[in-house]
Amino acid sequence: MEEYQNKISIKSWAEEDRPREKLSGQGRRALTDAELVAILIGSGSRTESAVELSKRILHHYDNDLNKLGKAGISELCKFKGIGEAKAISIIAALEIGRRRGDT
Repeated sequence: MEEYQNKISIKSWAEEDRPREKLSGQGRRALTDAELVAILIGSGSRTESAVELSKRILHHYDNDLNKLGKAGISELCKFKGIGEAKAISIIAALEIGRRRGDT
């Protein structure tokens, strides 16, 4: 039997399972941290979806958004699939969340 090597893209998922559609239909609280980060990332690669990439990043930071929020651009860019623009988007979004908590 051939090993299945093609990853299923998020576009192939059931609509109610896709992060953007899930947020739109079920609300922000229905999404996992990985799904929220995946929305920020926007797209994955040929080898992994944005959700899989987000899970890998979060795992590196012990699934702690506070730890992820302290990461710098160069640190995030070490993850395959994260370039400067995606790193900046993640950092900016987490900073907005942090500032919301300060008020």
